[in-house]
Amino acid sequence: MKTIYCFFLVSVFWFLFSGDAYAMHISEGILPFNWAALWFIVAVPFVAYGLYRLKKVSAIDISFKPLVGLMSAVVFIISCMPIPVPTAGTCSHPCGTGISGILLGPAISVLIAAVALLIQALFLAHGGLSTWGADVVSMGVVGSFAGFFTFKVLRLLKINMAVAAFFAGLFADWATYATTSLELTTGIRGDSAFMPLFIKILVAFIPTQLPLGIVEGAMTSGMIMLLYKKRPDLLVKMGVIKSGEAL
Repeated sequence: MKTIYCFFLVSVFWFLFSGDAYAMHISEGILPFNWAALWFIVAVPFVAYGLYRLKKVSAIDISFKPLVGLMSAVVFIISCMPIPVPTAGTCSHPCGTGISGILLGPAISVLIAAVALLIQALFLAHGGLSTWGADVVSMGVVGSFAGFFTFKVLRLLKINMAVAAFFAGLFADWATYATTSLELTTGIRGDSAFMPLFIKILVAFIPTQLPLGIVEGAMTSGMIMLLYKKRPDLLVKMGVIKSGEAL
């Protein structure tokens, strides 16, 4: 844990003092007030429920909060890796919510993403405060639930854990950017037709997000399998596997 926290602090300082910031997430001022407010209204109940779940689980198990803190650092660092998109004038990035959704559940994963996005908007110029709600919905809500349900459904179908985790990370990433494309389309389209603009924005992300989704799927699978081999008791504790499945 000390190594992770040191890496977290070094990453924060590196991003704070490393030249120009890339535009990540949905930047400040892009969405009109009415759409920005709508996404805030959608996001806040999920964040509130995440706080409720964290308080409830922590009251039963006091060791749960350190796990949440550790996973928050992981999501923060993963989602702070911008890759320029030459066709869209913005940046793609991995999300990490597939991992947190599987390990901690989608509700607490939404809370983790919300905190990471807020810190990035305040101190790293990644995203914005007015667009925080939209970013939480795409990366936190959609990403977390897509990863969680993909993993659960595939495991119910008796799919290998590594494969299930891979597709959970993959779909969490791609679902996040599909939702971001939807949010951008509804916010900036004006009198334009919805579908052509939505497809244009979605296609613009493909050169970077297609391979990034595959990388994030591999990363999610690798982390889950590492825990399965080294600390299966943690996976049992977090409800990812049953005690009989532990090595």
